[in-house]
Amino acid sequence: MAHEQREQHEQQGPAHHHGPGPGPGTDIDWVEMAPRLEAHAELFAPLYERVLSWLGREVTEPGLIVDLGSGPGVVSCLFAEVFPGARIVAVDSSPPLLERARERAERLGHGDRFGTLCGELPDVVNELDYPADLLWAGRSVHHLGDQRAALAAFAERLAPGGTLAVMEGGLPARFLPRHLGFGRPGLDARLDVLDAEWFARMRAELPGSVAETEDWAALLRAAGLRHPRSRGFLLDLPAPASDRARAYAAATLARLRDGFADALDDGDRATLDRLLDPDDPAGVHRRPDLFVLAAHTVHTAVRPV
Repeated sequence: MAHEQREQHEQQGPAHHHGPGPGPGTDIDWVEMAPRLEAHAELFAPLYERVLSWLGREVTEPGLIVDLGSGPGVVSCLFAEVFPGARIVAVDSSPPLLERARERAERLGHGDRFGTLCGELPDVVNELDYPADLLWAGRSVHHLGDQRAALAAFAERLAPGGTLAVMEGGLPARFLPRHLGFGRPGLDARLDVLDAEWFARMRAELPGSVAETEDWAALLRAAGLRHPRSRGFLLDLPAPASDRARAYAAATLARLRDGFADALDDGDRATLDRLLDPDDPAGVHRRPDLFVLAAHTVHTAVRPV
């Protein structure tokens, strides 16, 4: 599953809202979905740029960077831009999305040092031609049943002195003030509860799922890595929101409205319906106070030399 799809039903990301999304075996039309995934990842580009700037101070002159769960390659191409001396490999299980990634890399002038690898994580990392100096897993690890085993597999594919960077956790996205001017205040908090419950069910139903304390520093150390560090990164897009930000907010709320319809009370369903009405001045498509505020956390550790 591509990480831009995860941005879409959690980011991402895709914002931290996960929300119900396609389940195992769901027939997903990646060709149709790809433009929306790219738009959402591009919205978060300022956050990713700050992440990559930080990584650039941690990882100097990498030869190979691997994007684990690349989707259509928005972040992969940012790596190519920030690290002009590196070869980039985008890894994903969707051939159509990898084709989009290749096309994007060619369009941006990175095609001569951009490759792709199609397969399922974590096993596909064994097909890499040589060890990586930087492995990036952007919100992909929590979709793997045994997170500890996945991190160990990733660590084995690092070159000595190489860095594994895992983006997991953060804070739920916010788009609106606490009191919308209608409905019952605190809608975000109630959606957060439903979201957390859905996420727990999703994790429990993954093949080979292992319940794990998500102490990422400890998990990285258990994978044989050293010097774990964590840092949060903020996306702050203030009001008035751009059309792209409005589209992202609308898509996120629509997914939550549809996925949690049976768990929402009548009042919250009516509030979400009004927020999603493109003709309502108080809806997310038109209201002047819409913003996007989200935080992602990146955890890094290094393979001993």
